[in-house]
Amino acid sequence: MRIRMNVYFPPAMMRDITDLADKKKVSRSSVIEAAVASFLSPDDADRREAAFTRRLDRMSRQLMRLERDVGLSAETLALFVRYWLTITPPLPPESQATAQAKGRERFEGFIEMLGRRLQSGESFLKEIPEDIAPSAGTGHDE
Repeated sequence: MRIRMNVYFPPAMMRDITDLADKKKVSRSSVIEAAVASFLSPDDADRREAAFTRRLDRMSRQLMRLERDVGLSAETLALFVRYWLTITPPLPPESQATAQAKGRERFEGFIEMLGRRLQSGESFLKEIPEDIAPSAGTGHDE
């Protein structure tokens, strides 16, 4: 047995209900009944919590990858700077202008190569295995 109930909906909501009923090939009453049942369902909160949990888990994994990538980038830069400062001898004043010109030329080549890699989707970070522990390689015992 069903009990009749008169309810009023805003026109936009009624259009949405009608569109959904037409799309699913069911009555508008069925759509509204399902919506009310879902709203009254005691496990609705559990479903929402599960959805939030899945979303938070996904975001946590994304943040962990981001943290790993930033750590790798910082460590790579630090090692390069240390290496460069260690092996680069000071230049005599008469050689500095030539070295600066060569440095600008090399930097422009570097920027072009970087642009090509980024446009093609290549990435140094993609070359590093995912299973490297985040704390691996951060020791400073070189």
